[in-house]
Amino acid sequence: MLGKLIEKYNVPAPRYTSYPTVPFWDKEKPATNRWLDVVSKTFSETNGNQGISLYIHLPYCESLCTYCACNTRITKNHTVEETYIDSLLKEWQIYLDTFSEKPIIRELHLGGGTPTFFSPDNLKVLIKKILKDAVIHPKHDFSFEGHPNNTSEEHLKALYEVGFRRVSYGVQDLDLKVQKTINRVQPFENVKNATFAARKIGYDSVNFDLIFGLPYQTRESITETFHKVLELKPNRIAFYSYAHVPWVKPGQRSYTDADLPDNEVKRSLYETGKELLVQYGYHDIGMDHFALPDDGLFHAHKNKQLHRNFMGYTVSNTQLLIGLGCSSISDAKYAYAQNMKRVEDYRQCVEKNSSAIFKGHFLNEEDQVIRKIILDLACKGETQWFDEYDSLIDEEMRVELLEMQAEGLLSFGNRNVVISEMGKAFIRNICMVFDKRLNAHKTCEEPLFSKAI
Repeated sequence: MLGKLIEKYNVPAPRYTSYPTVPFWDKEKPATNRWLDVVSKTFSETNGNQGISLYIHLPYCESLCTYCACNTRITKNHTVEETYIDSLLKEWQIYLDTFSEKPIIRELHLGGGTPTFFSPDNLKVLIKKILKDAVIHPKHDFSFEGHPNNTSEEHLKALYEVGFRRVSYGVQDLDLKVQKTINRVQPFENVKNATFAARKIGYDSVNFDLIFGLPYQTRESITETFHKVLELKPNRIAFYSYAHVPWVKPGQRSYTDADLPDNEVKRSLYETGKELLVQYGYHDIGMDHFALPDDGLFHAHKNKQLHRNFMGYTVSNTQLLIGLGCSSISDAKYAYAQNMKRVEDYRQCVEKNSSAIFKGHFLNEEDQVIRKIILDLACKGETQWFDEYDSLIDEEMRVELLEMQAEGLLSFGNRNVVISEMGKAFIRNICMVFDKRLNAHKTCEEPLFSKAI
């Protein structure tokens, strides 16, 4: 039964860090004034109680990891650090000039790229200047992505001193053949040292990112990876499905589909990893994420307070997320905006004290209702809607939901859906049922997303 469901639902599907998803945003570039007006409105509604979130994209890496679908710039020239930081601060000033009062920073995340490409001193300068005209929320959550090969004690100490208490290491896989194929060789000893260093300094949470579906992975190799990883007992583990999108990321053409696990093997990789995680006390808290019982992500899941945005799952349900840096995406509750992807284009805009956004979307009432439904499914495992929105659920959607109910993936009431334990593996597919913009383009021949499973 499960095998047939995997075969049926292993189709391209969004990860739903937004609704509408990026391919279905407005066709025209958003007017800067209109975008900043929405930012100002959202800020006024939420800053005083929730605070805001900041995502800072640091795109530089010294080498290309071929599995990666992130926006990166490969260079060994570290003189780029200071000029890029200057651009980030100029962009932040544009938003500071828009806010009606000092922002309260609830959540701050450094992503990439490789944030630890930057020197400890430069990272510390960046964060101090970002926070200079802001208030730090008493329950703030500051985190960064670290590469086990180059995250030094100096990096960890520098960021700890400016409020960081969580680090997420991109482990991906520990099998040498897999690592060589994806051009990310990092010995287990490096992962171990980086983990111990963070805990020694005082970090509350150490998280690992792992991936299933990479070239040459087998059940035996992923079992060995998990046995090593679980020796270190990270507080959270994100166990992602590899997104094979060579039409977007040409680096992935260094291996072929024949090198990847087939659908059946790929699913067995996930089940193998999940079984070990549960055995070691981790809880499945949603799409791709597992946490120990003493971790904040688990408590947010248990209390149905999880939130999901462009940073993935978070414990801070802020309604305003400002993205700084090239390719960063901002979420201002009523609208989204994304910055230019090329470093040069981004820097050129902010050097002129101009917004660097090049695409966006302003949500209509229907978008807002569907976004809530999809967020509830992804974060709470259930959703419901009011009578006045019943017309949004058309006959085709009802038929799909009833079919999923018969398959044991969910229960479908008059105006509510509750995902079953088995249905957790198919959350992306269940969310797709409600995705009106995607469903209106089902005939599109060009793949827009990686496969769901």
